[in-house]
Amino acid sequence: MRIVGLDVGERRIGVAVADERARVALPVAVIERGELPAALDAIARLVQEQGAEAVVIGLPISLNGSLGPQAQAVEAFGQELSARLALPIEYWDERLSTVEAQRRLASAGHRGPKAKARRDALAAAIILQGYLDRQAQANPSPPFEL
Repeated sequence: MRIVGLDVGERRIGVAVADERARVALPVAVIERGELPAALDAIARLVQEQGAEAVVIGLPISLNGSLGPQAQAVEAFGQELSARLALPIEYWDERLSTVEAQRRLASAGHRGPKAKARRDALAAAIILQGYLDRQAQANPSPPFEL
């Protein structure tokens, strides 16, 4: 099952895609947010190109567990996207995913303007990987047999 993961920010949207077995999330793109219709069109094209069957959107829940203004904006974005796509959309707690992405990039020596774009796509992959890992725990695969 192909799944697309999104890290929706105010300026950019990081995009990640799960492999065909829905085990590994890979960062694939960054979409400039700009005007909402253009961003939604770009995501719809990417979802179609990837043959995705679902979309996971990172929800920026506050550290105290509440949904602040940014989380509400992401939910509104998700509703607009849902109206455009005929796919299930799920939300995943993205707390500290951007911080983790930044940490990983810095430890790999990536800094500067290009690192910001990489950070957003990597944050989307971190979000999607968390979702995939939870799905794998809930629905374990049978053991590999020779």
